[in-house]
Amino acid sequence: MKKQATAVWNGTIKEGKGNLTTQSGILNQTPYTFVSRFENGTGTNPEELMAAAHAGCFTMKLSAELTTAGYDPEELTTTSSITLANGVITKSDLVLTAKIAGITEEEFQKIAKLAEETCPVSKAYNLEISLEATLL
Repeated sequence: MKKQATAVWNGTIKEGKGNLTTQSGILNQTPYTFVSRFENGTGTNPEELMAAAHAGCFTMKLSAELTTAGYDPEELTTTSSITLANGVITKSDLVLTAKIAGITEEEFQKIAKLAEETCPVSKAYNLEISLEATLL
């Protein structure tokens, strides 16, 4: 499988603007700017997209691992926070809450850690990854 996205940028780094379009069309000329990346402007940015990719991938991988282990996850909610410091993306902090009937805390933590270590996005990112997993 191969997926693609296209970025278009016009102008200088601070005054310019760009847009992102994905193959699926879910992002369709979605704006991004210096302000949306480094301040609090309207639009997306690469770090936000990395966070979405990591949260989504990890959560799907966790569901797969839980299902393989014989559990039926009711709800898995993951937030990823990507850190950009001094021009380097350094960390992804994953925060998970989960509703899973019949699983022990020990088994839950073991499976969550396995999913964090083996999801394809975790493997692709060359950065520190932390996981805070809470079983509800």
